[in-house]
Amino acid sequence: MIAVYKRELRSYLTSMIGYLFIFFILLLTGIYFSAYQLGASYPRFEYTLSALTFVFLISVPILTMRVLAEERKQKTDQLLLTAPVSVEKIVLGKYFALVTIFAIPMLIMCFYPLLMTKFGTVSLGAAYTAVLGFFLLGCANLAIGVFISSLTESQVIAAVLTFVILFAFYMMNGISSFFSEGALSTCITFGLLILAAAIIIYTMIKNLLISAVVCVVGEIALVIVYVVNSSFFSGGIQKVLDIFNLSSHFDNFANAIFDVKGILYFVSVIAVCLFLTVQSIAKRRWN
Repeated sequence: MIAVYKRELRSYLTSMIGYLFIFFILLLTGIYFSAYQLGASYPRFEYTLSALTFVFLISVPILTMRVLAEERKQKTDQLLLTAPVSVEKIVLGKYFALVTIFAIPMLIMCFYPLLMTKFGTVSLGAAYTAVLGFFLLGCANLAIGVFISSLTESQVIAAVLTFVILFAFYMMNGISSFFSEGALSTCITFGLLILAAAIIIYTMIKNLLISAVVCVVGEIALVIVYVVNSSFFSGGIQKVLDIFNLSSHFDNFANAIFDVKGILYFVSVIAVCLFLTVQSIAKRRWN
């Protein structure tokens, strides 16, 4: 894993991608810091970080699009897959290299609250709690980008898909408002999702029997639950979509709340995405 980590980190630091990522984050941080803290004299650095959450929509797709997609396109992934190292270590090495690049601007941003103390009273605890939440949010976005990059050999497709998914997560509050909170409409929506899941399973394994069984069992279970307790579905879509609302879990950190559940949430997102990445690569190894 160390060898993969060093190789990836060296590639970012010897090319323009890593430096552009760092420059882009620090540039926007400086702009918002000048507007909020220096211009408007806001004593809370959390305002700047809250306004900066959109930065991942642009920076993460650019940084992660090549991490695995380029390996597949240039066929260098065959060297990694046949190397005497586990897939897990390959993925972790690449991911930790990305986190290291992201940690560089984060370390520089840690000096901003200290700079603010020279001009007035600043709550350093609240500021660094927000910094922690922002760092975890960025790490979760990077993990999502790594997983998307493992699904295709085209860097452009990887970047576009990552942007679309991150944008959907960013707009999750607005998306959830389009759905009714009624029990019947929620049940119907879940039924369509089960049907879609069965179709996806069929496209992956090409087994009609298993796909049909999953669909039928899921629909029957859905109907039984609705008949027994229809109120269970009230607001169900909003609850499900809230799971994918990454920014909402950062809000507590921005409000100076050390949210343990938020930390566990971000760590879970990272773990799930890296696990799916490992499975995606392992499937190609056995093929």
